[in-house]
Amino acid sequence: MFIRTERLFLRPGWPEERAELAALISGIHGLSDDARARIESQPSEMFPQFCITVPGEKGAQLIGGIELVDAAGAGSLAFWIAQPFRGQGFATEAVRAVLNLARTLGHRRIVGWHFVDDAASGRVLGKTGFSSTGHIRMCLNPARGGGEPALVHAVELGADGTIADPDAMKCAA
Repeated sequence: MFIRTERLFLRPGWPEERAELAALISGIHGLSDDARARIESQPSEMFPQFCITVPGEKGAQLIGGIELVDAAGAGSLAFWIAQPFRGQGFATEAVRAVLNLARTLGHRRIVGWHFVDDAASGRVLGKTGFSSTGHIRMCLNPARGGGEPALVHAVELGADGTIADPDAMKCAA
C-alpha cells in the first residue's frame, strides 16, 4: 500500500533499508530490541506500516515512519520523524493521510499517545483531530528501550464510514 500527499510519499519499508531505518531511529535515543523487531515485522492489511519519505531529484529521502498498531483489535497510531526533519509539518501531513486510510479500512476510533516530555507530538495529535482522553499510561518506547508515561488521545472517525476529505483517497493505492 502506498500513499502520496502534497510533499510526502508513504510506502512500505524495504528489507535493504533496515540499516538506514535503524540509524534514523537510533539517532533519536538508541535502538532497542523491540525497535529492531518492529522494523522486521510484517504489517497486516488492517494495520499498515509506512516509511515516510520526501521525494526529490535524487530519489526519495527516508525521514520517518508511521503505522497503525493492533492494540487488542483497535487501531493505535504510532509515528516518528528523524531529528533533522522535525518542525516542518511532515508528521502532521503523514498523520492526516493515515487517518484517511484508517477510515477507509473501517477503523472508527484511533488512539494516539505521546510521551509526557514530547509536546511536539501532542501538538501533531491536536492538529489532526485527536482529543485528550485525560488518561496517562505507561507505554513502551522502542527507541529508548523502556516504559515511560504517556498522555493518551483519541479521534473518532465516524460510524457511517464517511471520509472527511473524499479527494484524499485518490492519492492512496
